[in-house]
Amino acid sequence: MPKPKNPVFRENMYTLPNFLTFSRLVSAPVIGYLVLKSNHVWAAPVFIYACFTDLLDGFIARKYGLQSIVGSVLDPMADKILMITLTGCLAWIGNLPLWIATIIFGRDFLLGLSAIYYRYVSLPTPKTMKRYWDFSIPSAEVRPTTISKYNTALQMGLIGVSVLKPLVLPSLTVGSQALALQAISGLEYTVAATTILSGLSYVFSKTAVKILSEEEIEERRLNQLTLMAKRKTEKTRIANGDKDKK
Repeated sequence: MPKPKNPVFRENMYTLPNFLTFSRLVSAPVIGYLVLKSNHVWAAPVFIYACFTDLLDGFIARKYGLQSIVGSVLDPMADKILMITLTGCLAWIGNLPLWIATIIFGRDFLLGLSAIYYRYVSLPTPKTMKRYWDFSIPSAEVRPTTISKYNTALQMGLIGVSVLKPLVLPSLTVGSQALALQAISGLEYTVAATTILSGLSYVFSKTAVKILSEEEIEERRLNQLTLMAKRKTEKTRIANGDKDKK
């Protein structure tokens, strides 16, 4: 008799960390539109919300064991879409130097091509377009390098400064404006350097992208089933406790 095939393992995508990450993804075009319309008063708080979700989703995922392959892909994707959108919009209105935008775009374009490649080669057969875009089917895990984490923080800092600059600079004295512009210029060169270094780190790092084996996927499936069983038991215990009180 032919050996029965194991069912395709699909992760639970509908978690709070993934919802927060998705909301950051959606906020990118909103902030970009506000920047293009020079509505920095509204662009600034929405950008702060996006940065807050970037910290909160990872914290919740680690604290409550809600890490997922989907999240490991969606989180950096949301960061990159936010970064690319705002970089382009800020460069378009002249709030960000074009040479900085070119470096950021170049790095992210090359990393995007490599992500497309790794997703294809790691996807279990059959390799169809539907399965390719179904991120509940885990195949590869992205692990940001150390320099990449610093670079993301610095890029976010530069974008935040560029968004706030039209609001803050006019309220400063002439001397303070000159010092602020010098500090911003230094930040721009720092971001350029870390952007190039972080791109190279993905090329030479052996742990940045990990293609999951069948054993690792099965282990994740069992871990998720165990976690679901624990949550069901906890809900039943709480429900029974409420009944006893009544």
